[in-house]
Amino acid sequence: MELTNHFPALILAILLGISFLSPILYRWARKASAPALIASLFLALVMAVYLLVQVLQVGEFTYYMGGWPPPWGIEFKVNLLRVYMLLIILAVSLWIMVYALKDLEHELKTEVMGWYYTLYALVVGSMAGMALTNDLFNLFVLMEICAISACAIISIKEDRACLEASFKYLILSAMGTGCFLLGVAMLYMVTGHMNYDLVNAALPEAVELYPNNMFAAAALFIVAFGTKAALFPLHVWLPDAHASAPSPSSAMLSGLVIKIYAFALFIMFYQLFPRSLLESIPLNEIVLWLSSMGIMFGSIFAMVQVDLKKMLAYSSIGQIGYVFLGIGLDDIIAMTGGFYHLLVHAIMKSMLFMCAGIIIYTTGIRQIKQLGGIGQVLPITMIAFTIGSASMIGIPGTGGLISKWYLALGALEIGRPIFVVIILASSLLNAVYYMPIIVNAFMQQEQFQHQVKPVPRKMLIPLIVGMAAIIFFGVFSRPAIVLLDEALALFF
Repeated sequence: MELTNHFPALILAILLGISFLSPILYRWARKASAPALIASLFLALVMAVYLLVQVLQVGEFTYYMGGWPPPWGIEFKVNLLRVYMLLIILAVSLWIMVYALKDLEHELKTEVMGWYYTLYALVVGSMAGMALTNDLFNLFVLMEICAISACAIISIKEDRACLEASFKYLILSAMGTGCFLLGVAMLYMVTGHMNYDLVNAALPEAVELYPNNMFAAAALFIVAFGTKAALFPLHVWLPDAHASAPSPSSAMLSGLVIKIYAFALFIMFYQLFPRSLLESIPLNEIVLWLSSMGIMFGSIFAMVQVDLKKMLAYSSIGQIGYVFLGIGLDDIIAMTGGFYHLLVHAIMKSMLFMCAGIIIYTTGIRQIKQLGGIGQVLPITMIAFTIGSASMIGIPGTGGLISKWYLALGALEIGRPIFVVIILASSLLNAVYYMPIIVNAFMQQEQFQHQVKPVPRKMLIPLIVGMAAIIFFGVFSRPAIVLLDEALALFF
């Protein structure tokens, strides 16, 4: 059998393998440890690109771990939507890691760097597995790896705020995991299967015989994935975790980690549950209104923050709401907007946290009120912050406009104009807390008062790549939109 047939498993094997090797390499060949992680992420990304080409040529396919088909073995499913998610995870994590190489020297103690590379690879590998797995038990295992590793990349900084934030995250994540396991138990009780497709085939009859089990399982899944994805009002762990973590960890958590759980909830709703269940109970309506409250309240909370990273963290609560809004509207156009926002937000929010990291690295400043005139001494950083903010607001020429446009079109198509009003209002609120920072950074006449260290080139190059990506996906959105239309059509 050709090696390329094993790419779904090899992607995980490479990432889990480098996580094991990173501390050893850091101890015995320190200069090779970071390049080894970068090379592993790049190789996994190349494999994911090959999977995309293969799916476009031959269509959806499955991979059986060890050659054992379900129900005995673990199955990976490779289709357009899953590969789309996989590409986002691998590409953005590689990009963040390039930035992190220099920033981590400032954020972490030297002796824990090798362990950070281990944790980073575990987070990326677990998310890649969650994107591909077609098995509930395997999903549970990967969720736990992701959750524990994500807590660790917060607490690794070892100050009191990080330890407190990671503990809060761990407790609430454990609550979400408990809800997920209870939901899986209720499904297994009435179907006898863990494989998504086998569960889906058995559920129509189970819905007739045990409707309460199905309703309870669906509610538990909303709480489980809503907690892990920071869906309002289950978001309380996010602001402290994202604000206190090292900046690369903040970029990873906000840009990718919360997104994979929104993706998992979508798979539960549209691949696992039969359509009759979604029509009999208002699951989408629940997600719709929770996401709408998150969009509004996340922006309102962000407006009153004085700490730059905490403002960006609260903003993430509103932005993940757009992804859930696409799911809740239950319309292919709106879902296209939601999944496109998943892509562009991964780029723009990661870049904004990188900008915050550079500001802290060079000046030590975290307070928004102290940023007046900083554009004079950190022009590239603040231009990147401006472009990222413009995309968050939804200004033409940026990717953020495209996703909001499709969400609004989807809301109008199903006759729910109130959600168009919510999207417009939230964009206005985004402008209220992003624009003063930009105006003060560039327009304030007074000289920036604080001492500024030079910005390393390794930290600036990722910003330039991020700016180009935001504009590219704002101008050339058609290929990704066409891919999403084709990918989502399989679920309707």
